Amino acid sequence: MAKLIKYVLLDILRNRMLAAYTGFLLVITITMLCLADNPTKSILALLNIVLIVVPLVSIIFSTIYYYNSAEFIELLLGQPLKRKRILLSLFTGLAASLLIAFGIGVGLPLLIAIPNAASVLLIAVGGILSVIFSALALLGSVTMRDKARGIGMAILAWFYFSLLYDGLVLFLLFQFSDYPLETPSVILGALNPVDLGRIVLLLRVDSSAMMGYTGAVFQSVFGNTAGTALAFLILLAWATAPVYWSIRRFNRKDL
Repeated sequence: MAKLIKYVLLDILRNRMLAAYTGFLLVITITMLCLADNPTKSILALLNIVLIVVPLVSIIFSTIYYYNSAEFIELLLGQPLKRKRILLSLFTGLAASLLIAFGIGVGLPLLIAIPNAASVLLIAVGGILSVIFSALALLGSVTMRDKARGIGMAILAWFYFSLLYDGLVLFLLFQFSDYPLETPSVILGALNPVDLGRIVLLLRVDSSAMMGYTGAVFQSVFGNTAGTALAFLILLAWATAPVYWSIRRFNRKDL
């Protein structure tokens, strides 16, 4: 399994799209650090970019790579290897390469320029979002046989989590504004990893006014270390659940 992970990782690291992604993140990070007049503004500006760009690139890149590796996967299935190990190796290589790209593009310059807890949290949020959307891409790719449909579903998933979800939540909250909504708001916030990533960081930099209604409620109920820990546990669940269902689906799939 280690050899397979190493092969996948080295193959992805030679990919030009990954190099372009790393360079884009590096240029944006340096630009934001130079333009903002204080560290908090730099981190918040980077957060907005990370919450949009990282999930989009992670889910689309992972989806395309899986479909392009279909023949390689079929070849591996002819070897005495368990399907679980093959899929886990593919996912590990994808997630590791995206983490390396994010670490070079955002992590290194941010830690050099602003070495504080907020920077570490931003890096942690971006890293775990890379893993989550890579896992979602894996689940969609295993489920969909057709490449075009798979890529389309990946884009729709990104659009839902990054753009559409907040509008739907606000609509529901306004429709039921006569009822106590603290607990439902926290539950709805937990159902979106992008929202949770935003909440984790904004809790740290104390910018609750920018968090929206669900984030403000989350801060009022869990505005302490326990709240941050809970958010990361939920994010970890978001990262592991799609992988688990992908393995189950892949084991039963007729290739």
